Amino acid sequence: MYRTLTACTIRGVPKLWNETIDKHRAAVRDAALDAMAKLVAEHGLVALTMSQIAERAGIGRATLYKYFPDAHAVLTAWHERQITAHLDQLAAAADPADPALVRLRAVLRTYAGIQHHSAAAHHGGELATLLHRDEHVDRARRRLHDFLQDLLAEAAQAGDVRDDVPAGELADYCLHALTAAGAAPGHDAIHRLVAVTLAGLRP
Repeated sequence: MYRTLTACTIRGVPKLWNETIDKHRAAVRDAALDAMAKLVAEHGLVALTMSQIAERAGIGRATLYKYFPDAHAVLTAWHERQITAHLDQLAAAADPADPALVRLRAVLRTYAGIQHHSAAAHHGGELATLLHRDEHVDRARRRLHDFLQDLLAEAAQAGDVRDDVPAGELADYCLHALTAAGAAPGHDAIHRLVAVTLAGLRP
């Protein structure tokens, strides 16, 4: 009985311990990424240091180094989290029951808004320069392109979008056109840009 009780206890402890450790690690990681976001918004991307990130996150620098080797790694992880949130935002931009054209319009408006917000709040051009060679950026671009391509193909099949140009090329057109939203002076300009982009997609 002693052996059975001990075995149960030993089997149970690691699970609870691992859950606690995982939560702690996630909390430390999120704190570091949130600190990075605030520092970028306040000071830009130049000369960010691990000491600054650790201080803003409320953790020791030695602890931060256990999770990230340098400030660029923190920046990359933060950017990956941003990209995932943006892709989720685009996927949730419209009701799946709506016609493809309605969903396409909602997705393009949402994407333009993200471009505008990212450029204003997170120094988009500077960030792109630093991270343009990173693999996670390429993966995100492919996911975004494929998502938009499928939506355009569906709208074209319904007769709402031109079918004389491949959906993949139309996706490129939309993404390139809406990068201009990053420099738009306000929401009215963003809406006009989306309207012009949609006009180019008409049959």
